[in-house]
Amino acid sequence: MTQPIITTEGKRAYPPRMSDFTKPFWDGVATGSFRTTRCDACQRPSFPPKPICPHCWSDQVTWIDLSGRGRLYSATVVHAGPAVFAQDLPYRVGIVDLDEGLRIATRVLDETRFDQAVELVVLAYDDGPLYAARGISG
Repeated sequence: MTQPIITTEGKRAYPPRMSDFTKPFWDGVATGSFRTTRCDACQRPSFPPKPICPHCWSDQVTWIDLSGRGRLYSATVVHAGPAVFAQDLPYRVGIVDLDEGLRIATRVLDETRFDQAVELVVLAYDDGPLYAARGISG
């Protein structure tokens, strides 16, 4: 499933570290695809993507596409954060339970209520993408 892409002015406050391993993830995010790794041995996905399964320690993993949909488990508003994020204060962060059973931490763009359906969206900054969550009806 392709996630909505929101053009966002400026540069990311804290760009993620890129590596040869994480390149498929960030390339996917840039085009609206949310991906992670799944273990070929035990079939369990993990997030963030990992080259070794944290469940059974196998090094046989495959990249899979995720739906990018889930429910907001928890959230809070950050009023005093690190200096690098000062221009964004206050901002909301939360924990999302994805439909595939993964739990991720992400920025929350709106006033989504707990247990409300959310979708991941791509924030397309001038220097690269990030992802965030926003509420959806249904």
